[in-house]
Amino acid sequence: MAASNAREIRLAARPTGWPTEQDFDLVEVPIPVPGPGQVLVRNTVMSVDPAMRGRMNDVESYAPPFELGAPLQGGAVGEVVLSDVESVRTGDMVLHNLGWRDYAVLDADRVSRIDPDIASASAYLGVLGMPGMTAYAGLVEVAAMTEGDVVFVSGAAGAVGSIAGQVARLKGASRVVGSAGSAAKVRYLTEELGFDAAFDYHDGPVAEQLATVAPDGIDVYFDNVGGEHLEAAIGALRLNGRIAMCGGISGYNEATAPPGPRNLMRFVVRRLTMRGFLVVDHAHLRDDFRREVGGWIRDGSLRYRETIVEGLEKAPAALIGMMRGENLGKMIVTI
Repeated sequence: MAASNAREIRLAARPTGWPTEQDFDLVEVPIPVPGPGQVLVRNTVMSVDPAMRGRMNDVESYAPPFELGAPLQGGAVGEVVLSDVESVRTGDMVLHNLGWRDYAVLDADRVSRIDPDIASASAYLGVLGMPGMTAYAGLVEVAAMTEGDVVFVSGAAGAVGSIAGQVARLKGASRVVGSAGSAAKVRYLTEELGFDAAFDYHDGPVAEQLATVAPDGIDVYFDNVGGEHLEAAIGALRLNGRIAMCGGISGYNEATAPPGPRNLMRFVVRRLTMRGFLVVDHAHLRDDFRREVGGWIRDGSLRYRETIVEGLEKAPAALIGMMRGENLGKMIVTI
């Protein structure tokens, strides 16, 4: 550890609407020193996720807002370079939540060791990490998908949606359809991931395109987008249909709240259910998730891609690009 200084990215201003790179500062700081029971981790890869946008606002939510002038937080994997703790040794590769910086000091019980021989470090931030677990829990428990269901996934080429659609297929859905933001992503869904059909939401009204790919309606909607997609899905859901509300990225950067769905009476007529969820509330599924998804990855049944951006200084651009749909699969920043 020859260097004496490190870098971290701080929130410089709270964005109004879409964030810009001017809302972030790249700052040089001394490498932190761990105390008793702590470890020093040199980060190698980090995640950018849609939920980070919400934490830039000073509003009450399920996680505290990022502090102005302080480094942002998010999933990261790195190598332990200093430790006097038996449970976490120097040289271990660990997963933790203090990304957006070169080095992080954490209590030893706040890191999880990973096995880089099983999968790449970045996979623990995507398909084998929070996004994959979110997709699995949302379908299996929140939406209670059953064999034979017709499943619609919005934002289906992203980190969560791409896994959700494949889990639905592997769990016996009779038809899996998705939406994405380009023709190339539509081809990725149908030609590589095994979706039965997909459409580019830029090509026309979502309700009309959904009716084309799922003419008999849908039973489950996995929502990553909200807005027009949510209204279209409500209109397409069959009797006792279920919605797993994972996110609503279409409205994250709106300065004013968009109007809600105009067809909420369908919930009464069709006896529908919509449930919002956080992956942290479904930790009891972790062993099943790792067993099933890990097995599907090993035998080639489930595929995934990553979009790699190199350099900590590029993390703000990567976050903004992810929200604009520039990623295919999980957006990863190498450090």
